[in-house]
Amino acid sequence: MIHAKPSPVPRDMPSEPPRYDAKALTDPDGVARIELDGQIYTLRITRQNKLILTK
Repeated sequence: MIHAKPSPVPRDMPSEPPRYDAKALTDPDGVARIELDGQIYTLRITRQNKLILTK
């Protein structure tokens, strides 16, 4: 299990939430596992280049 924190993409306005490159978060197949409060979610980049987050 990898626990590396991705680097946010630089942005001009500090009041905006962090922005991450989805391709940097995912493996070569376009999939990442994200944990929140012990629950595992799957982030997937589709063939149409859209994001899907499922539990």
